[in-house]
Amino acid sequence: MAANVAAASTAYCSERVLRCVLSLGPKRLSCQGDDDSMLGVRTLILTALTVVSQPALTVAAEAPVKYLATEAYTLRTQDGDASLPFDSSIDVKGIHPEITRAAIVFHGKGRNVKGYFEALESAAQQAGTTGSHTLLWAPQFLREEDVEAHRLPSKFLRWHSGSWSAGEPAVGPLRISTFDVMDALLRDLSNRTQFPNLTTVVLIGHSGGGQLLNRYAIVGREPALLVAAGIAVRFVIANPSSYFYFSDDRPQPDGSFAPFRSASCANFNHWRYGAIDAPPYVTDGSAAAWQQRESAYVKADVIYLLGADDTDPAQQDLDVSCAGEAEGAERLDRGKSYFRYLAARHPTDLNHQLWFVPGVAHVGSRMVESPCAIAAVFDSGVCTTQGPREVR
Repeated sequence: MAANVAAASTAYCSERVLRCVLSLGPKRLSCQGDDDSMLGVRTLILTALTVVSQPALTVAAEAPVKYLATEAYTLRTQDGDASLPFDSSIDVKGIHPEITRAAIVFHGKGRNVKGYFEALESAAQQAGTTGSHTLLWAPQFLREEDVEAHRLPSKFLRWHSGSWSAGEPAVGPLRISTFDVMDALLRDLSNRTQFPNLTTVVLIGHSGGGQLLNRYAIVGREPALLVAAGIAVRFVIANPSSYFYFSDDRPQPDGSFAPFRSASCANFNHWRYGAIDAPPYVTDGSAAAWQQRESAYVKADVIYLLGADDTDPAQQDLDVSCAGEAEGAERLDRGKSYFRYLAARHPTDLNHQLWFVPGVAHVGSRMVESPCAIAAVFDSGVCTTQGPREVR
């Protein structure tokens, strides 16, 4: 069924654009965030280029994805049906008493579902017996240009730019959030007729998929229902560009945290970085609701999986919006800071772990196939590079 089958929302890059231009040179600048307007970005880029006399820089539209997943998943709603592509290791509509674990992998910004699924298959093989009893599942969230380029039927969900990684609604055919899709996948796994012996579900996301998982682990509805039904749920969040903060605090140069204040970055605490203007999926935006979500999130089974060499502040797909830069200079720094932030707010009840993958930068396949990822996803082997509770 191959025939059936987002730069993240661009943001105002503020004063950081000049640094990016200087460090990237002729390479393409990728700005990510929550502001769809590119006017400020273009102005800053042109100004920076004039100053440093660099070759012309363009903010190009992303090329359509080359590979489409081989199967189509259909969501049935009261407003109609919609589909999205996916790859899986078994017929997900069948009855599978042999399945005791499910692993769902979420691709990055480039929507390379094939590469991620193959890496997950390799990891499952290395996990041995546990891997052989695991359902492997990889949904693919398409952008508008993907659907157009592959001439897909109108029933296929498509998102504007990288809004899928923030849980925003699709632009068509229905206004379905990526969070709604994830809820549907987990709801299917809770079907005891199909999966009578399922005990564990692990969701792993890298880069844009890691951003998606961090937010879904906080606001998603279905994980708690699975846990209540006796099915353990784990989130493996790998190398995201940014994280969701529950307060105005952001990391300081000395390792402390303080309220972030910047006249040129008024939206630093808007969704996806904070709670303001959360997507329609989040129906209760009260302070009490966010406090409850934070309390539940810190108790969830979460592993932050960070590439020890993912330290390039000019990496092409790094979020260099002012809101992203407020969280740290690069991905490793941002991940360590976020873990310290949560540990400081919850010194006694934080159930999260911080693991490192040595020798790996921002390469999804190497992250998913690493011994630490195999331990995180399949509980097979050990990760010998786990961070201490206090990360400096």
